[in-house]
Amino acid sequence: MKAVIQRVTHASVEVDGKVVGKIRAGLLVLLGVARGDTEADVSYLVEKIPALRIFSDEAGKMNRSLAELGGGLLAVSQFTLLGDTKKGRRPGFDQAADPDTARRLFDHFVDTLRNTTDLTVETGVFGAHMKVELLNDGPVTFILDSRG
Repeated sequence: MKAVIQRVTHASVEVDGKVVGKIRAGLLVLLGVARGDTEADVSYLVEKIPALRIFSDEAGKMNRSLAELGGGLLAVSQFTLLGDTKKGRRPGFDQAADPDTARRLFDHFVDTLRNTTDLTVETGVFGAHMKVELLNDGPVTFILDSRG
């Protein structure tokens, strides 16, 4: 699994002109499910993301986690994170999981966060054309890969 994590002041996702997910301060997580990903990949990210010390403390140093702050998390599925642009001009998506597997693991990611943390967890709509709006705070952006 690949995740692009952005520290945000606020973020929202819209589908067909309607806001379907919205958070204040916290993290926007764009999540791509790769072929061969399993529940172990979900567990890795569910443990890692809320505990990352990427929020400023009183001294302005990145020393606090989302779990400590109790902020929100907006999870948006994004298979294009698995796009291969090495050859040609059109990305290839052979590394992306099939839609059924991707949906199952994305839902497992969201459900596990909701059931194991006190975070407010919002989402987009899996497979829909979405418009994501965010105000990146910092800017602070990290890329995580469950396979190293």
